[in-house]
Amino acid sequence: MKLRKAAQVRKKLLAAGLLLLVLLGGAGYLVGSGFVDYALCRKNPADATAIPEAAAQIVEPGLDAPAKPTAPSETWTIPSADGLKLTATHFSPPKPGSRWVILVHGYGRNQSFVWDYAAEYVKRGYHVVTPDLRAAGLSEGKYFTMGVKESDDVVHWAREIATRDEKAQIVLHGISMGAATVMMATAKHPPQVVAAIEDCGYTSAYDMFTVQLKKLFGLPQFPVMNCVDVVSRMKNGAAISEAAPLRSVARTEVPMLFIHGDADKLVPASMMEELYEASAAPAKKKLVVTGAGHADAKNMAPEEYYQAVFDFLAPYMD
Repeated sequence: MKLRKAAQVRKKLLAAGLLLLVLLGGAGYLVGSGFVDYALCRKNPADATAIPEAAAQIVEPGLDAPAKPTAPSETWTIPSADGLKLTATHFSPPKPGSRWVILVHGYGRNQSFVWDYAAEYVKRGYHVVTPDLRAAGLSEGKYFTMGVKESDDVVHWAREIATRDEKAQIVLHGISMGAATVMMATAKHPPQVVAAIEDCGYTSAYDMFTVQLKKLFGLPQFPVMNCVDVVSRMKNGAAISEAAPLRSVARTEVPMLFIHGDADKLVPASMMEELYEASAAPAKKKLVVTGAGHADAKNMAPEEYYQAVFDFLAPYMD
């Protein structure tokens, strides 16, 4: 009789424990899902200007996109590995050549926000390709993956260039999330890429969002980011923790220039130091711009910025 009662008690405790796990799991999913939709979801995929809700608070407001370069241009489209239609603009230089650059925009932006960089490259004889990343601008997609799938897309853009110009020498240049995308892409050995520029990229999206979670909501990393990591994989096929350029730079095989502003409050300059030290690039340099905030190095010191960029690239371009 006592054994039977003990067994019944154990069953009740087990049932209660399972119920608690279900409730906690459900709550965890709701928390993770809410953050993923807040931070990574384009609210209206039909609107080329739509951005995630979080971008309005994280990205500096009030900045207008620069004017489109006056160079001859055309629209390119390619399919992503998972079936999305991706769109980019190709700008041609004044004279024929095989210098190419893929300029990769940041979080909450679209390709038009790198058109001022494009104008500088065109003046120096480069073909320029400015993609709208997935879930941004005219490209299809509902969710950002903070560089995970975007880096695959950049590799596809490099392949597209290589099919059009077998002599192409390709540079990857990214800003913010675009820089993270570029760093991750270099570890995937895209064809004919000879050098890369990363401007204010993060060590990992997980670390960056952990900082913003505390800053915006006063919430701790655990258990919120753990829930976000699981749910992001469920919703968009890529966990936040996979967006880890710090791991990628250790496998890169192309020369890389690291740029950061020492007044960056979104992605601390210390992250650039970590990335630089971890990089296995065969040649690497860094530029720290005094007083520059996030993605502001080019605006704060344009002459120094472009001098550093094109001096770095010169040995790798015919």
